[in-house]
Amino acid sequence: MSARTSAPASAGLPDPAAAASGRGGPAHARRTRPKGSLGRYWPQYLSISPFFLLFAVFMLVPVLFSFYLAFQKWNGLGEMKFVGLQNFESLMQDQTFWLSLKNTFLIWFMSTIPTLFLALLVANMLNSAVRLSGFYRIAYFVPNVTSVVAVTIFFGSVFSTNFGLINAILQWLSASPVPWLVNEWTIKMVIAAISCWQWTGYNAIIYLAGLQAVPSELYEAARIDGAGPVQLFFRITVPMLRPIILFTVVVSTINGMQTFTEPQVLFGINSATNASSGGPGGAGLTAILYFYREAFNDNDYGYGAAIAWAVFVVILLFTAINWRLVQRRERGL
Repeated sequence: MSARTSAPASAGLPDPAAAASGRGGPAHARRTRPKGSLGRYWPQYLSISPFFLLFAVFMLVPVLFSFYLAFQKWNGLGEMKFVGLQNFESLMQDQTFWLSLKNTFLIWFMSTIPTLFLALLVANMLNSAVRLSGFYRIAYFVPNVTSVVAVTIFFGSVFSTNFGLINAILQWLSASPVPWLVNEWTIKMVIAAISCWQWTGYNAIIYLAGLQAVPSELYEAARIDGAGPVQLFFRITVPMLRPIILFTVVVSTINGMQTFTEPQVLFGINSATNASSGGPGGAGLTAILYFYREAFNDNDYGYGAAIAWAVFVVILLFTAINWRLVQRRERGL
C-alpha cells in the first residue's frame, strides 16, 4: 500500500540522480539554448569580412587621418606641427578658395538642370519606344561608363579655339569663332557640357525604371479626358517621379560638387598651362581641383585636408537644402 501511494507522489518531483548528472532541469535548458547570432552566423560574417577590412584600411582610416591632418602643418616628409584651427582660419580668408567654390556652384547649376531635364525627356521616349528599346538603353548609358579622361580630351579638341570642330562649323556658317577655352563663361559651359553628356543617360535609366512602375491606366484616363503629350508629361510623369527626381538631385549635387577630372584634363592638354590652375583666370578651378593643387602640387597636406573637409561640409549642407526644398514642394502639392 505504501509503495503504491509513494510512486504517484514522487512522480511530480525532479529526479535527484538526473539533476546531479546534469540531465534535465534548468541546467540542461541553459546548455541546449540556441547560441547567439555571432556563434550561429559566423560563416556569413566571415564571408563578408573582407569588404569591411578593406573599407576600414582604405576608406575609414584615411578619412580619420585626413581629419587629424587638417589640424597639422605637414609637407609630407618632415615632422607634423600642430597648428589647431589655423588652417581653417586661413581658408576663410583665402580668396582662391572662395573663387573655386563659386566656380563649382556655377558649373553644377549649368550642368545639373539640363542633365535632369534631358534625362526626363529621354526616359519618356525610351518608355514609349517599341522597337530597339534595349539598344537605345545601352546607347544612352554608354557615356556613363566611358573614361572621363578620354571624353574630356575629345571635348577639348572639339571646343579648341584654333582647330576645334565647333569653330570650324561657325566659320563655315560665316560666323566668328568663339574662344571656348579662354573666356570665363565659355570655360564653364564646356565643363558643364562634358558633365551633361556623361550623366544624362545614367539619370535617364533611373527615370525609366520609375516610369515603368507608373500604372498605364493613369495615362489612358488622361488621354480619354483629352490630355496631350505635354500635359501628360507635366501632370502625370513629373509628379509620379518626384521621389526619384529627389534622389537624382541629391546624387547630382554630390557628383557636381566633386568635379575634378574635367578641368584638370581639359587644361592639362596644353603644356604651357598648369593642369591644376583651372585655365585662364582660374575660371575652371573647382574646389576639389584646388584641394589637389594645394596638397599634391604645393605639398601643403594640412591645408589640403582642411579644404577637403570644408568641401565635405558644403556638400552636406547643400544636399540638405536641396532635400528640404524638394520635400517642401512635394508637401505643398
